[in-house]
This record gives sequence, structure tokens and C-alpha cells, in this order.
Amino acid sequence: MEEKIRARLEEIRQYLQNDGGDLEIVEINGKNVKLKLVGACGCCPHSTITLKEGIERDLRENIDSEIVVTKE
Repeated sequence: MEEKIRARLEEIRQYLQNDGGDLEIVEINGKNVKLKLVGACGCCPHSTITLKEGIERDLRENIDSEIVVTKE
């Protein structure tokens, strides 16, 4: 599952990079994914929404419905 998560996050990174941001994978432990948003995304007041409503939802829809994304 970790490989699938990493591959999907690489695809998502492209969208963040287009807006001047990026993400770093801090840890993947089973279905728990800890990320750090950097660049424009790191200081954005909507970063929590990006994580939960964007990245987590995408991973749940495309990989496993029980994935939980948290922010470092």
C-alpha cells in the first residue's frame, strides 16, 4: 500500500507545485500518512483544508477509504 500512496502523492505534488507549493512525506505507517506542506502551501491558512479535503480525500477515493492524512 505504501508504494501506491507514494505514487499517488507524486501525482498530487504536480498540482501543488503549479501553485508554488509542495509536499514532503514525513512518514507512512500503514494507512496513516504524515505530510509537511512547504512553499506557498506551507504558510497558507487553508493548508489543513488542502490536506483533509484535497489530499486525504483523493487517497481515500483512489487507494483505501480508511487512509488518514495528518500534518506535521
